[in-house]
Amino acid sequence: MQTILVIDDDESLQDTIAVMLEQEGFRTASSLNGRDGYEKALSLKPDLIIVDLRLPEMSGMEICKHIRGAQIHTPIIVLSAVGDELDKVLLLEIGADDYVVKPFGRRELLARIRALLRRSHAGAHTVLKFGDTEADLDRRVVLRAGEEVKVTPAEYNLLVYFIQNPDRALTRDMILNSVWGYESFPNTRTVDAHVVKLRQKFEPDPNSPRHFLTVHGVGYRFLP
Repeated sequence: MQTILVIDDDESLQDTIAVMLEQEGFRTASSLNGRDGYEKALSLKPDLIIVDLRLPEMSGMEICKHIRGAQIHTPIIVLSAVGDELDKVLLLEIGADDYVVKPFGRRELLARIRALLRRSHAGAHTVLKFGDTEADLDRRVVLRAGEEVKVTPAEYNLLVYFIQNPDRALTRDMILNSVWGYESFPNTRTVDAHVVKLRQKFEPDPNSPRHFLTVHGVGYRFLP
């Protein structure tokens, strides 16, 4: 049975989420403040964490940052009533895997949870390769010619998505929905900016890309 940790200072919402998850066959743990929630994340080693953005003692953003800093790769869904684009992009950069705006529906949250758990399970003990680059999905480490390349969580997720979808024309909306987890996103230029970063780090010549190709009027295509 998979365990999900819910960190939210709204006790009523926390209880509602816990009941929903238990009805779906999950085991739940909970915390009402950020500091305690972070400590439970370290000690319980849950399969997934749901954390509110604004918490007493330690914010959701700080929890994400500290968990990833500890090299813990548990999937994280952040809850917030704030729909600001900057918050979304920043949270993804520091390690959150998805972002759900309150109020949300039961089916939406469950779909996000199951998608992240599938992605996490599918990625265990797998190494994906192209050219002189390989991505270790278990360790979330990327190597090029045997040397580790530093990538942000968002860059890593985008790279893995490209490798798993070779030689396909991928629209920016498809990429945003699959990598960032949104049905719609305020600014598709986020994809363009991250593709530029991947080209700089993994193309033999970033100005004449061979792997991360632009499909004009559509989006991108990845060629291994």
